[in-house]
Amino acid sequence: MAKGANQLSKTFVWILMGLLIIGLAGFGAVNFSGSMSSVALVGDEEVTVDDYLRELQREQRAIQAQSGQSFTIAQMAAFGMDRAVLGRLIALAAIDNEVNTLGISIGDDNLRQELREIPAFQDTRGNFDRQAYSFALQNANLNESDFEADLRRESARTLVQGAIVVGASMPDVLTETLTSYIGARRSFSYVQLSPDQIALIQVVPDDATLQAFYDDNAAEFTLPETKRITYARLSPEMIMDSVEIDADALKRLYEERADQYQVPERRLVERLVFADEAAAAAARTQLEAGDTSFEALVEARGLTLSDVDLGDVTQADLEGAAAGVFAAEVGSVVGPLPSSLGAALFRVNGRLEARLTTLEQATPELRDELAADRARRLIETQAEEINDLLAGGATLEDLVNESDMQVGTIDWTGTAGEGISAYEDFRAAASRVTLEDFPTAEFLGDGSLFALRLDEILPERPEPFEAAKQKVLNAWDADRLAKALQTEAEALLSSVTETGDFPEGAAVKTETGLTRTAYLDTTPADMMNQIFTMEPGALKVISGEGSTVVVRLDEILAAEENEEMKLLAEAMGTQLDQAVSEALFAAFVSDAQLRAAPRIDEHALNAVQANY
Repeated sequence: MAKGANQLSKTFVWILMGLLIIGLAGFGAVNFSGSMSSVALVGDEEVTVDDYLRELQREQRAIQAQSGQSFTIAQMAAFGMDRAVLGRLIALAAIDNEVNTLGISIGDDNLRQELREIPAFQDTRGNFDRQAYSFALQNANLNESDFEADLRRESARTLVQGAIVVGASMPDVLTETLTSYIGARRSFSYVQLSPDQIALIQVVPDDATLQAFYDDNAAEFTLPETKRITYARLSPEMIMDSVEIDADALKRLYEERADQYQVPERRLVERLVFADEAAAAAARTQLEAGDTSFEALVEARGLTLSDVDLGDVTQADLEGAAAGVFAAEVGSVVGPLPSSLGAALFRVNGRLEARLTTLEQATPELRDELAADRARRLIETQAEEINDLLAGGATLEDLVNESDMQVGTIDWTGTAGEGISAYEDFRAAASRVTLEDFPTAEFLGDGSLFALRLDEILPERPEPFEAAKQKVLNAWDADRLAKALQTEAEALLSSVTETGDFPEGAAVKTETGLTRTAYLDTTPADMMNQIFTMEPGALKVISGEGSTVVVRLDEILAAEENEEMKLLAEAMGTQLDQAVSEALFAAFVSDAQLRAAPRIDEHALNAVQANY
């Protein structure tokens, strides 16, 4: 890219993208008489067929690179991407038309300088290479005159953009206002009331009371839209008992799992290696005399206990030291004994007994594993037969007689539950099934085969009182407790209002200088927002799920004047300046586009897409 293109800021690009939403609004569809050299005319500027096709292909390649899938022009048109491409080109043409009207150009000398500074056109010493220039344009399917004209236009656009946006800034008062809002602080005191502080007499409401509560809160007991589904399922567990397992297969699997079923006796051991046996013996003598410890010996060698830890080892792992180590008591140090690294002292930290499981003992576990695997393979072979039966007109109920499948029904509301609805594959099939679909065999994650049929879609409806009775009772109890909490809070509020302070013995908590984004665990979620609406000295009861507080605002504090707030103000000022620059340039582009009165040749557009 040229220097002018490099200078084209992100502001320019994003504004053009944003204009795509409105870019084509109000365009007149006018058929051009004559050649099909352009797809649109914007003032005195043309959007040529070549420009449109090149940009369309570029967009197509970008989508394919991003998604990893091929994307046809028809698919792009279906998503409106062809119009987005056209809108982009029209916006650029409108700017070029305005630039030409203003008589802005970079001139030949500046153009030559731009070309010299493009790396793709330079030789190994950084000088302009005419041959590289021609070769690069040839590869891009461009000629020199077209490329240089495009470069002139890009540079001119950049000049216009810079003239509009450079120096644009939002008033400081807005930055200060927003920073003060974000950094504002409050100091307050509060007493928190929780359900476990409320002592209520156990009351068992009669049916009439529950029915009245049910009627008054019908929305709480409304069932969601429900799909009534019949399904047939064949799982490995259903046929495992009937699967025959060969005794030789059991024995082979047992032998393959020898390390699991034939675990020898082991020891938890640390090993400290010495230069020779004499050094190891001297260290052992010091240990026996109590002049040192094993830890001190390890540290003296510049090691840690983790460096000398062998973990759990068998006799085979220790070779020549096995007899001595396995005869030692837990906690003792033995040696010098031979090791692969030389004479060493061994400390025994633990004893793990041998774990030997006979083939007879392991048979139930091994058989279940082999049977489950065999059952899954048998089910896979039945999938095609089941699909043939369904395609031939068999119902799910008929499959019970024709196979080992079992039929069930479920009222599915779109969420995971128990049984078959716990499987993601079933939920995916249930979510897309319609009343017109015929059942087909599919698999679950555990190897089960299933097919389903949508019998009925039940709309949202009140849950019958008898079915919802336990829910109603729970909601009635929760409502009674919430009202008791509210009553307790209001009594405390009245007391504080009369006396001017929280009563003696109340668990008063005080917070100082918290911002509106502060989080206090177990308090109502909206507490901080409500506190920031209060005046100093004001009292308020704030309730939330599982908690109610009585809060008093003690003090309103301005934002802290620290480095963090300074950085926030600077960042916000930069962001606001960027926003006003974008808004100004967007207004310029919109006005230029409106005055250029873009006209689109729909026949040319259709021809490009049809021929591509």
